[in-house]
Amino acid sequence: MVGMRGKVTGRVGPRLVGEIMVQVRGGSEAFLAYPVNPGEPFDIGQLVTVVDYQAPRTVYKQGACG
Repeated sequence: MVGMRGKVTGRVGPRLVGEIMVQVRGGSEAFLAYPVNPGEPFDIGQLVTVVDYQAPRTVYKQGACG
């Protein structure tokens, strides 16, 4: 999971648990998402990179993808 790219489908921000969709196992799957830098907001549609993964469905992400 770490290093994979995803698209924000549920806004991430302070006191919010967001959601991203990541292409895995031949399809797209939803993961709960938190910013790696607390308080950093991410809007729906923004592309992000997974920097940490906690099984079964939680990822930490940062910044926009190139």
